[in-house]
Amino acid sequence: MDRRAFIGVAVGGLLAAPLAAEAQQAGKVYRIGWLSAGPILDNLDAFRSGLRALGYFEGHNIAIEPRYAVDQRKPLAVAAAEIVRINPDVIVTDGNAAAAAMKSKAGSIPVVFVSGDPIGLGLIPSLSRPGGNLTGFAIVSTELNVKRLELLREAFPRLARIAVLYEARQAMTMIPPMEAGARSLGLTVTRLEVRGADEIAPAFALALREHVDTVMPVSSALFDAEKRRLVRLAAQYHLPTIYEHRAFPQVGGLMSYGPDIHEVFRRVAGYVDKIFKGASPGDLPVEQPTTFELVINLKTAKALGLTIPPSLLQRADQVIE
Repeated sequence: MDRRAFIGVAVGGLLAAPLAAEAQQAGKVYRIGWLSAGPILDNLDAFRSGLRALGYFEGHNIAIEPRYAVDQRKPLAVAAAEIVRINPDVIVTDGNAAAAAMKSKAGSIPVVFVSGDPIGLGLIPSLSRPGGNLTGFAIVSTELNVKRLELLREAFPRLARIAVLYEARQAMTMIPPMEAGARSLGLTVTRLEVRGADEIAPAFALALREHVDTVMPVSSALFDAEKRRLVRLAAQYHLPTIYEHRAFPQVGGLMSYGPDIHEVFRRVAGYVDKIFKGASPGDLPVEQPTTFELVINLKTAKALGLTIPPSLLQRADQVIE
């Protein structure tokens, strides 16, 4: 059974499909900038689905302009500046780094973000009254990373050494709380820092040389974009791994714990619609998920020769067999 739920501050009506005449000014084509560390097509498709439910269709009344940090030669700041030059009606950002890059570039252009800790990142002063030109969805990723450690230890009590895979920019924010959580569980931590997708495979190879029991990637738009690579490497090195949301076990990852990220991006469309209709981003409260889902890929567990405790399987929101 799938017991997913996502409850936000403003539930009623965000995904109700209005008449097309109510969803737009007559004849206007709205331009939407989309910024992410890498192309996460599932998230963009979920956003498009939310827009369609509200009466917005590409080639008719909206145009979406995606930009990505392809590699170190084109960092997010450059991609952000490209979007600003287009002068879109609203900008949507996927991930902490994209939101931070856009905050300094957007000027007065409305921005709807999906990020981990927008207050800690300095994006907004308050969830209830963000002010300025930014609002969106907070995924509380730091606390969730620690919770994932707890679930991984519960599933595999003999785990002793873990490697944490993270982006260099996350070293001061996400890693210390994870290390503290690991110590409380009796785990030792090896840091695997990367600066781009091309460093992921060498990081896994280093983990193997360090004789760790698993590699756990932290929440990251980069790792979301590289989910198939991460899942493939975990299988190659026979590592039990937990990820940030269900899209990972859906492509062969072992476990995930987090909000339904695709539902989050469908709901982003509701905020974009409100902004199109004249709402100020600063007056739209930042929403947070209140329910999270545990997904376990039993087929992957069997392929790795692993046994998931029945107590954990019973709590899972979805078991992939």
